[in-house]
Amino acid sequence: MQLRKENILIVDDDVNILELLQRHLQSWNYHVFKAISVKEAVAILRDTKIDLLITDLKMPDLDGSELIKFVSEHYPKLPKLVVTGYPSVQDSLVAIKSGVVDYLTKPFTKDELKSALDKSIMTLEEKAPSLSKTSEEKNKAYGEIIGNSEKINDVIQVIERVKNNKATIFIKGESGTGKELVARAIHYQGKFSRAPFIAVNCGAIPENLLEAELFGYIKGAFTGAETNREGFFQAANGGTIFLDEIGNASLAVQSRLLRVLQEKEVVKVGATKAEKIDVRIIAATNSDLKDMIVKNTFREDLFYRLTVVEIEVAPLRERKEDITLLVDKFLFKYGIEYKDRFIKITPEALAILERYDWPGNIRELENIIQRTVIMCDKIIDVTHLPEHLKYSLSFSSETLQPLKVIEKQYIEKVLRATGNNKTKAAEILQIDRKTIRQKLSE
Repeated sequence: MQLRKENILIVDDDVNILELLQRHLQSWNYHVFKAISVKEAVAILRDTKIDLLITDLKMPDLDGSELIKFVSEHYPKLPKLVVTGYPSVQDSLVAIKSGVVDYLTKPFTKDELKSALDKSIMTLEEKAPSLSKTSEEKNKAYGEIIGNSEKINDVIQVIERVKNNKATIFIKGESGTGKELVARAIHYQGKFSRAPFIAVNCGAIPENLLEAELFGYIKGAFTGAETNREGFFQAANGGTIFLDEIGNASLAVQSRLLRVLQEKEVVKVGATKAEKIDVRIIAATNSDLKDMIVKNTFREDLFYRLTVVEIEVAPLRERKEDITLLVDKFLFKYGIEYKDRFIKITPEALAILERYDWPGNIRELENIIQRTVIMCDKIIDVTHLPEHLKYSLSFSSETLQPLKVIEKQYIEKVLRATGNNKTKAAEILQIDRKTIRQKLSE
């Protein structure tokens, strides 16, 4: 008979079971790979195309349930068969939830193994992946802000309070949480929406140019100033200026900002005459301004002028219920842009996105969706997601040793600590001197 094309990986710390399984599988003409630990199994999976995994659950270091979780996300199409000598309801539930095809209890007959094997091999036929259900509740959008979470609703309530007046607003939150979207919502949802909205990233403009860019300059104010020029504040007159990363502004710029807030006027660089302006200022940062005040890198008086109304935008990990809505938004956006159609996502892939903590927040999520839309055809599956989002295994670096070796090493350690005093060592070890001599002679 010719060797069948299926490669089967069997994982068990019991060598006798491995040999038994190998004999049965080879008698049916399968190609067999063996591993006595999860660590060895993962190494084989990474180097070899495996068509079926057969694993025990109870193993030292990492057990088989951890391997099943790992395989379910890194190799989602790989069928999994469990064999165990210690069945439990909890293990069965974990196995079924992780997509295990069948569950055999040791000892099992050759016929039982063959039946489970045939059932598992049948799942190798490619099936159309199930798709995540569209959210029953319509995507809630407020301007460009997407979300139904309590944290987002709190932000929207504050926006409703401030959108129709020109109170100074301070938005704080981690990088990538959407602080500029909040600023835009404040402007465009209110009665000043027809006026200019100017967004300025203070961290992206060199420090020596920021002052001139914000407030403008007159001809001859500095080398290269060949004409009079309006600044961002003049351009935003009558509307809103959004100063992102305000913590990067120099003390000189901070001093000028304080004058704008106090006097409602701007003095161009090189000028002596002030110009009256009517501008709503919204500032934002991911820096700790209070800590900067202590270090004398941010003016305390400016801080209190900026924080008339504070809005805190929660990180994505604190509002995971919004992830599905955000994913839908980005799937539509990049599906139309790159594929001219709406791209869908499987429930398994979506579950991984909802579990991840997103240190880069919405910006990181958008980046991942953009990349996966490019890499997929019509449907985003687990296979399209980056490895760092999926379940990971942590192996112990400690080498497992026989009990006799560990016992010997500890007795020698106690003897060294007692200056080779066997009586004292016996007291610490709670054995008699005769036993110490016997073990040393062994």
